[in-house]
Amino acid sequence: MVKQHHRDYGSIIIGGNDDATEVMTSVEAAEYLKMHVKTVCRLAKEKKIPAKKVGSEWRFLRSVLDRWLAQEEEVVRAE
Repeated sequence: MVKQHHRDYGSIIIGGNDDATEVMTSVEAAEYLKMHVKTVCRLAKEKKIPAKKVGSEWRFLRSVLDRWLAQEEEVVRAE
């Protein structure tokens, strides 16, 4: 007889579309930011935009890009 364990996985979302933690490719990030993909990759390489390199590809978190945009907007307003 196999003993079964009941676990509550109600708070785990697999494959869900939680915008705050959405991971985007450089193409998706470029579309989101309305920039050319080469510009997004160059800014990531120069550490001017928050990103992580996974192998040879850049990855971006939507929530981090949103915070970056908000900070950039504050800098422009202060000038």
